Amino acid sequence: MNLEALAACVASASCAVTQVSTGLIVGTLLFLVAAGLSLIFGVLGVINFAHGAFYMLGAYFAFSAYTLTGSFLAALAAGALGVAAVGVAFERLIMSRVYGRDLLMQLLVCYAVILILDDGVKILYGGEYRLMGMPEAFAAPPVEVAGGFIPAYYLFMVGMALAAGLALWLGINRTRTGKIVRALAINPQMVGALGINTTLLYAGVFGLGSLLAGVAGALAAPIRTLTPGMGLSILIESFIVTVIGGMGSIAGAFLAALLIGFTRAFGAIGFPLFVDGTMFAIMALVLMLKPSGLLGREAA
Repeated sequence: MNLEALAACVASASCAVTQVSTGLIVGTLLFLVAAGLSLIFGVLGVINFAHGAFYMLGAYFAFSAYTLTGSFLAALAAGALGVAAVGVAFERLIMSRVYGRDLLMQLLVCYAVILILDDGVKILYGGEYRLMGMPEAFAAPPVEVAGGFIPAYYLFMVGMALAAGLALWLGINRTRTGKIVRALAINPQMVGALGINTTLLYAGVFGLGSLLAGVAGALAAPIRTLTPGMGLSILIESFIVTVIGGMGSIAGAFLAALLIGFTRAFGAIGFPLFVDGTMFAIMALVLMLKPSGLLGREAA
């Protein structure tokens, strides 16, 4: 451990700004993936272990669209909508057949899909690393804050995450469709008895959760190395975020994602060999003190 270096960084405005921006970027990606994961679990009661593979697909879809068009807007749309379509197909053709089944069955199905998608990416793109590069629209000088520099693209990513999170929260809590979705999570039989197409709702919720993973992958493509299997690490961290924030809580996912993001950013300086261990320690502490998560609801 190097607590002196950590204290020196915190005391230095430029270093603190740099690490805070890094933490926000890590937290941004984690929040988008974890929010989709939490939404799917909260409504469908399904833990989608293939969610990390959807994040990977979002990155590769964005890479392909950007290579073809040179437009980052087209790349972002391709990553989001392409993964949403994959998510809907996955829910209708596969996951809908294991609803209410044993958790091990759901895990095996999702793991099989992960292997299929990883190998599919290897066949289409090859096993080597791919780089999308920074879009020209963001090739601007970084913004200086207190002696530290924040790239323009980082600000865009944070803004996108905040906008997505706010839109999701408003959609669930302030719209009629959101109220129906919340009712679906509590009593799907009653919702179906009211003449509402629950099958369509299930597919829509799964597609929306997948879309968030696709957005995260598309946003990560310009700043991350693309490789088959890249979704595994973010999947693990997203589960940590979901557990800490509370299963089914979007606000909890946001809070936990920032916590993990800052832990990674500042931990890389203070305790680089124990960053992962610190994240799991935080999760264990939350489970001991509040098993439902920071903002999760207690079981009735």
